[in-house]
Amino acid sequence: MAAVAGALPVPVAVPVPVPVPVAGAEAAGPGEEAAAGAGPAGASRLARLPLARVKALVKADPDVTLASQEAVFVLARATELFVETIAKDAYVYAQQGKRKTLQRKDLDNAIEAIDEFAFLEGTLD
Repeated sequence: MAAVAGALPVPVAVPVPVPVPVAGAEAAGPGEEAAAGAGPAGASRLARLPLARVKALVKADPDVTLASQEAVFVLARATELFVETIAKDAYVYAQQGKRKTLQRKDLDNAIEAIDEFAFLEGTLD
């Protein structure tokens, strides 16, 4: 496509990852550098699950020969979101029972009531 004379370039939006705060981690103040924040295991980690453990679980599958760091990260993050979602849905049933602690029956109720969790039916037996 030919450039039009005098046309301004169109800005392109680039997605920027937002760090997820880790419980108990302190943020570095202005001019301070977080010692643990320099690497992937720092306080501003985007995944809470240990990526080395996730990679070991992926590689335990005999059908998997290679797993890129990006794939391992996506699996870890998807797992975190899944656990968060099912825990929130199960917590609704715990609240109905006037409890703050999740019990197995709360997970069972969430799995039975929500169609997205139908694939889990019978897995807790």
